[in-house]
Amino acid sequence: MTGRVDVAVLGLGAMGSATLYQLAKRGAAVIGLDRFAPPHALGSSHGETRITRQAVGEGSDYVPFVTAAHRIWRELEAETGETLLNACGALVMAPGHGVSSHHGKPDFVGRSISAAQGAGIAHEVLDGAEVARRFPQFLNLAGDEKAYYEPGGGTVFPERCIAAQLTRAAALGAEIRTGCEVRALHQDGSGVRIETADGVILADRAVVAAGAWTAPLLGRPFDGLLTVRRQLLHWYALADEAAYRPRSPVFIWMYGTGDTDYLYGFPPMAGERSIKVATEQYSTATSADAVERHVDPSESDAMYRLRVENRLAGATPEVVRAAACVYTVTPDRGFIIDRHPEMDRVLVVSACSGHGFKHSAGIGEAVAADLTGGAGRPDLTPFALARFG
Repeated sequence: MTGRVDVAVLGLGAMGSATLYQLAKRGAAVIGLDRFAPPHALGSSHGETRITRQAVGEGSDYVPFVTAAHRIWRELEAETGETLLNACGALVMAPGHGVSSHHGKPDFVGRSISAAQGAGIAHEVLDGAEVARRFPQFLNLAGDEKAYYEPGGGTVFPERCIAAQLTRAAALGAEIRTGCEVRALHQDGSGVRIETADGVILADRAVVAAGAWTAPLLGRPFDGLLTVRRQLLHWYALADEAAYRPRSPVFIWMYGTGDTDYLYGFPPMAGERSIKVATEQYSTATSADAVERHVDPSESDAMYRLRVENRLAGATPEVVRAAACVYTVTPDRGFIIDRHPEMDRVLVVSACSGHGFKHSAGIGEAVAADLTGGAGRPDLTPFALARFG
């Protein structure tokens, strides 16, 4: 078995792959463990595309992460030749009157604008009439909508990002073990003892980035803070792509007052005549191992009737494909990046509450800086467990 390592990273999805790569860049002796073989379709980091934008309505504390992530993905593109980020633009839109909310944050568009202004991020503020003029794929707008448009936002490709970071981590000396289930971890005076199905690994420190498997692995207090929610992704055939050419942004369209009165989506991929759209649900809990991964056709039919029909030009009820993923959600829908309260050599990096992937490369860099010390050590206080009391 492996000798003692500086850091063991448990879970190699969005956060774990980024952390492993950044630690390997710093010359740490690291091992990455995953019970599956990432990138895979069993957690939260699959489904072809994710939205990215640098000004985030969830709060200005997140802006440094996503700004760093964009830089890191461009660096990885240069090193690997992969396309990881497509800056096709990002549109966040809400009604021009009344109250709307997203990820538990009221006035999400206004918060996005404030974040952009505070960080100097290029953006425009549009009304519904201007959105309709520029982007004819959006139908039946009232005209008084309030929209935030970020030209540097767009699409990030999660499976490619994970694969690129793991490839680079291995090239830099990291050991990677897939198909390796972690059963328990314990801390003593000398470090962390990690018990796996294949034996024991000893590490000075450990990072737990296990997503939906975090609470079952760690127990209290995480089993009382993290809830797993099943989410669905749908790809609908397009009868006509004209409205989406030559340039079409990713979008978050809040059309009502509640957190679930919205849909988000992506422009058609090159060579495909379909559009990917989704929404979120927070009413039904599940677990990583028990989640229903099959999407029933009735679920796609309901999504089309309730949210897509008469809103997206050319979208037909024909389902090209559908997929299920999981969100691991905290009570305030924010992140947890903090030491385990009973094991100070264990850093927990979860949960991401459905808005984590765009930040992941930057979080990996911040976590590596925190663990290795030195200049640029980040302030992770906003993501501490203490805020839950």
